[in-house]
Amino acid sequence: MENSPTDTYKTLGAASPEVLFKDRKSKFYGYAFPVRTEEEIKDIIENIRQKHKDAGHVCYAWRLGIRKKRHRANDDGEPNNSAGMPIYGQIRSYELTQVLVAVARVYGGTKLGVGGLIQAYKTAAQQALDASAIIERTIMKDFRLKFAYPEMDKVMRTISQVDAEILSQRMEMDCTIEVAIRESEADKFIALMKPYIGVELMEIESV
Repeated sequence: MENSPTDTYKTLGAASPEVLFKDRKSKFYGYAFPVRTEEEIKDIIENIRQKHKDAGHVCYAWRLGIRKKRHRANDDGEPNNSAGMPIYGQIRSYELTQVLVAVARVYGGTKLGVGGLIQAYKTAAQQALDASAIIERTIMKDFRLKFAYPEMDKVMRTISQVDAEILSQRMEMDCTIEVAIRESEADKFIALMKPYIGVELMEIESV
């Protein structure tokens, strides 16, 4: 699923509620968040640390990107691969991207062993994702069109043919329209616009 050929992807519609999983008096607080940047992730993890100051570990995993996905798993001092990777495994299992899942552990006095930790972090992550609103989003491409006013009718007609969303427009003697088009329709849109000599078409790179 890393490089899906479709033009949709699954992510979270909103942050999950806090979930709590207990194992031999240790408490595992699970959270899931929709995210877009690593800076955003740093802020969220810091907020969780502030909320659970008695937590010995705040372990997490994230996956970012639509076409070219990247990820990170962090054990935060737990034994290698006993926390971050089980959390990341749940992100993969739910086929999500643009998402962060974090689990804060408050030690209960009994060691769980590596196997116990793997299961506990996996379960807390799963419960957080189960409590989340998982949504499907469409991958869009943005284009800017520049043209003289007399070209207006054919430009608008072509925009409607591919069910494009108009993001902004400036209608004067020299017109500019920015549109968002479903990725699977982008090549068709470019081909339809190509014969129009008086229309300048440029793809707007996503940030």
